[in-house]
This record gives sequence, structure tokens and C-alpha cells, in this order.
Amino acid sequence: MGTLGGGRRWPGRISTTFAGERLRQAMAPRIAKIEADIADLMAFRDKPSGRTRMTISNHAFESVVWPKLEPVLKNYPDIKLEVSLDSGFRDIVEEGFDAGVRLGESVEKDMVAVRIGPDWRVVAVASPGYFAEHRAPKHPHELVGHSCINLRMERAGGLYAWEFAKRGQELRVRVDGQLTFNSSYTQVEAALRGYGIAYVPENIMKAHIAWGDRALVLDDWSPTFDGHHIYHPSRRQNSPAFKVIVDALRHRGK
Repeated sequence: MGTLGGGRRWPGRISTTFAGERLRQAMAPRIAKIEADIADLMAFRDKPSGRTRMTISNHAFESVVWPKLEPVLKNYPDIKLEVSLDSGFRDIVEEGFDAGVRLGESVEKDMVAVRIGPDWRVVAVASPGYFAEHRAPKHPHELVGHSCINLRMERAGGLYAWEFAKRGQELRVRVDGQLTFNSSYTQVEAALRGYGIAYVPENIMKAHIAWGDRALVLDDWSPTFDGHHIYHPSRRQNSPAFKVIVDALRHRGK
């Protein structure tokens, strides 16, 4: 019988020579290491990674974005998220953001937008103690006689004019008061402490409804706004990491 590849061939089996066995034993750890490196490389390729930079309002972040992203990010430790919280409009292209979050009605037409939250209302609220000393307004125009807690739109050039709507009639009211903030959450806290009337997203107040520590006024004048959307330039090449974020935020309700 002849030999083939360093082995001695016998009927029905192949065995290695002593030198071949030593070579196999010496190479086995290296081959295992190469196979492990290949497996790690394949896993890394299939696991999204990278940085996404977004501009988001405080309200959108607290009520929609963070509750949806927090559990997802724990499963993707290689996805890095940078968030700039502000209430003003930002030029995401000029300022180097990958995406932004705004109300659907505010997104520019040349942007790709995906709805991430339901429609919501803005409501006028104050503490019961405030209305114990001041007559509750029946019409938005009566707000000019009240202490109102203003919201400054930092990048929109001034204070937010409170928007109301009823039976097809729309109007805006410029209010005044002792306090002005750039966050709806601080407006709520000030209103609950009796500093006046605040005009804030209704879902912020839900936690206070059962406590009976707030009074709602002008409810029939409170308009509904289009829900939050994540948007980005149409020419943007979306990375796997960005797709994970968008899919996690996508609104799946009615």
C-alpha cells in the first residue's frame, strides 16, 4: 500500500503519521482562534453600530422618544445616541444632525418623516388655589387679565402665542405673567404651585389628574396637534443603526 498526504492508508480507514498528528495538535488552537475571530467578525457585521445625533424637544423626548428607545438601546450597546434638547426649530443639515423630531405639521416638505407618536392636545391648567382667588376664564381673550406662565421659543424669536380653536374658529392670544420658561415641564410645576395659568401638553398633566392638584379651564377651546415625527433629509444614506432607531420609534397605534 502507498501513502497519501503523510498518512498510511489501510482498508476502511485513514490514520495520520506521528509527524502529521503533531502538526494537527499544533495547528488546532490556531484554527480555533481563526474560527472564533471569523464568528466575532460576522456577529459584529450583523450588529448595528455607530452614532446618531438628533435634535428633540424636551416634551417629545420625555413623552415619546425615551420610553421607546431606552429598552432598545440596552440591546444595542454599539449604537451611540447624542440628543440635543431644545424647543426651537433647528436646521438639521446645516448643524450636522442626522435627524430631528417635530410635530408633523412643522416638518419641511423636502424631508422624509415617520410618525412616532399619537396626536395630542394642549390644555390650560392652574392650581385650585389660584382659581380660589381668581375667576376662571370662559374665553381665551379673558387670559389677558390673568397671570400666565409663558413659554419662550428660543429659536423662533419670542414668546409662544397660545393657540386656541373651537368650531372652526382659530385665534392666538399673547399672555403675560411673572414667569417665563423654555420647558413645558417647568411651566407645569409653577402652575401647580399657584403662580398662574400654564398652557401645556395634556399628557404631561395626566400624572396629576388623580391627585386633584390642578384645575383645567377652556377645555372646549383646546386644539389637537399632529403627533411627533422623526424626520431626516431625503438624500440621507441611512445606516443600520439609524434604521434600528427609526423602527423603534415608529408609531404603531391607531
